Amino acid sequence: MKVLVTGADGFLGNNIVREVLDRGHEVYAFIQQGRHIKTLDELTVTKRYGDLLNAEEVIQAAEGCDYIIHAAANTSIWPQRSEITRRVNHEGTLNVIQAALQAKVKRMVSIGSANSFGNGSLENPGDESSPFAAGKYGLDYIDSKRDAQEAIIDHVENHGLDAVIINPTFMLGPYDTKPSSGELLLALYHQKIPGYTASGRNFIYVKDVAVAAANALTMGRSGECYIMANENLSYKDFNQLVADELDVQPPKLLIPKPFILLYGAVSQMWAYLTGKPPVVSYAVAQISLDTNYYTAAKAVKELQLPQTPIKIAVREAFNWFQENGYLNKGTARK
Repeated sequence: MKVLVTGADGFLGNNIVREVLDRGHEVYAFIQQGRHIKTLDELTVTKRYGDLLNAEEVIQAAEGCDYIIHAAANTSIWPQRSEITRRVNHEGTLNVIQAALQAKVKRMVSIGSANSFGNGSLENPGDESSPFAAGKYGLDYIDSKRDAQEAIIDHVENHGLDAVIINPTFMLGPYDTKPSSGELLLALYHQKIPGYTASGRNFIYVKDVAVAAANALTMGRSGECYIMANENLSYKDFNQLVADELDVQPPKLLIPKPFILLYGAVSQMWAYLTGKPPVVSYAVAQISLDTNYYTAAKAVKELQLPQTPIKIAVREAFNWFQENGYLNKGTARK
């Protein structure tokens, strides 16, 4: 089995490549020209270079492949409105769709976002039937991922594509080279987060998502979306979990809603004046006040999504950061 993985050098992509290789399949890693990612150098993969926005290069990368896992995306949330983010996530996905159809792959598995569905509460977490609600944040990242999802479903229904979409929540684990979500762990380790809001979100181990993505090559129903979720935790409880694992003190200050919104607004205004990204934009402030809780019941049943305890994801992420020199700046305090 030959599997093309777009975004193979990313956080989730790295873990997907390893999972697919562990199953004895051949991996063709689609990577931007000029990028050198040492985490892939240690693996037996065939690298195919190109630009996601160049349709011909994507088509050439897919030649001879049996399956495609489309994990490439622009995850930037600043600036909130970004043409390149929209193009990479929407137009880039359209190019992958066309490549899949032309190569006549057996299935395309695309990585979406849980934010394409409405969030919920602890008692009634969001699922695949929850209507899209995150458009209120005004983030092209979220909107473009939703648009890409709709395009895939349209091509399944009307153009003969076989595809499954998996929609992760907040992922944690190893190979977070940027780092992306792992920034939160590093900030907590270095005691740079002064407080928390009275809300929370869903967390999942990135390796569990990789397992489900690989399972989706042959499992799940075409045209369906599957939320990749695990533990719904308040920010207070998550901070305590991280503090226990990393042996640091958790943030103690509960930040009131009006203050966090004001801070986000002022921080964003200052960013416009200085040209530097804000520490917390207004949209991020809004998100931090919502309960981004979800259930993975559908994915557990149909894709055999594992449910590894989040403390393991935290520990593996931290160990990887430590082994790769990400802890050099700052010193944790107990």
